[in-house]
Amino acid sequence: MRMTFMDFERDFDPAYGRAVAIGDQVRRMTVPNGGPFTFHGTNSYIVGRGDVAVIDPGPDDPEHIEAILRATAGERIRQILVTHTHRDHSPGAARLKARTGATLLGEGPHRLSRPLATGETNMLDASGDMDFVPDRALADGDRINGDGWTLTAIATPGHAANHLAFALEGTPLLFSGDHVMKWATTIVAPPDGAMSDYMASLDKLAERPETIYLPGHGGPVEDAPSFVRGLKAHRRMREAAIVDRIGRGDRTIADIVAAIYRDTPPALHGAAALSVFAHLEDLVARGRLRAPEGVTLLGIFEPA
Repeated sequence: MRMTFMDFERDFDPAYGRAVAIGDQVRRMTVPNGGPFTFHGTNSYIVGRGDVAVIDPGPDDPEHIEAILRATAGERIRQILVTHTHRDHSPGAARLKARTGATLLGEGPHRLSRPLATGETNMLDASGDMDFVPDRALADGDRINGDGWTLTAIATPGHAANHLAFALEGTPLLFSGDHVMKWATTIVAPPDGAMSDYMASLDKLAERPETIYLPGHGGPVEDAPSFVRGLKAHRRMREAAIVDRIGRGDRTIADIVAAIYRDTPPALHGAAALSVFAHLEDLVARGRLRAPEGVTLLGIFEPA
């Protein structure tokens, strides 16, 4: 995908089946579930030594769970944390809990960012893990303590309504889930997610002190506050391009996608359409565009 407004880093070794050390307190393991929306696969993170936590066990992949258990042999997994309940991040939590007795932690069960409009369907319904229920629900600012480490939960809705990031206190590290990644922009797809929430969460992270993000897919994001500001600028430029296309006469999402994503492979145009829809919803909410009542993905949008 050709990026017009910022560059992304796609050089990443997933080291399947091995724990890659990131400093003294963190190890990364990548699930072999690569694809157009997961890059080389989902990253699971082991936090601590001895008594440890696992962030995002990934899909229900028995071989990956066994790899985590081998990597932590002689240690005890006490907590399993989930950034959000998409099926490439959370289903493995149940299998890992069954093997370890660890406590499941997350914001809550999967939910939509808003109610469905009349006649609307959730195009990402199959991507939600409807079975996940945490043993302990986490709110913004909650702390998770371990042996020599503490994580702070940061509510970052947008990609998913129940998305959390986790800051590792006393370090420059933040586990950013799918909210900020270095290999590509994040999919924001209503009603599963919401662009207004996503942008607000970017602002929230940009004000924090952490400088290195460990994302759900791909390698670390360095100089993270600057990168987040770049992401926000990228989204605003995309928004401006959408408004421009409407000013030129485009009236459907398909028309807008064909114009502003013309360099994007056709296989990704469905995801691009969802992103455009998210921007349109946000523009309508902010009064910059108007739309018919109960508009859905193929609706007509006009200048306000």
